[in-house]
Amino acid sequence: MKLGQIKAILNAVVLSKNGDMELEIGRAYCADLMSDVLAFSITNSLLITGLTNSQVIRTAEMADMNAIVFVQGKRPDLETISLAEEKNIPLLVTDFSMFGTCGRLFEKGLPGRSNRDK
Repeated sequence: MKLGQIKAILNAVVLSKNGDMELEIGRAYCADLMSDVLAFSITNSLLITGLTNSQVIRTAEMADMNAIVFVQGKRPDLETISLAEEKNIPLLVTDFSMFGTCGRLFEKGLPGRSNRDK
């Protein structure tokens, strides 16, 4: 699924200048515990989170995540957005809850991590 489709499904706003809407996203992973992201996420995925600090960007970079969606209308500060731009990680924000965000994306065909993805 393209990032532009995700943006439309979630009625999201792009926060970063490098929001390539043609970027292909293969899976999604949601978490607020960055240790879970490092332990269980799949590379080249979309990270869905409610955390907005710079550690989210650093974790996404280490886990090789393609983009980040912040839920519940939460927005990172300008320093965090700048860091994401530096790392070339597109940032989006949606007003949906984490549950609603995941449900909408799953309903439209974006899979999450499964036990077979180890």
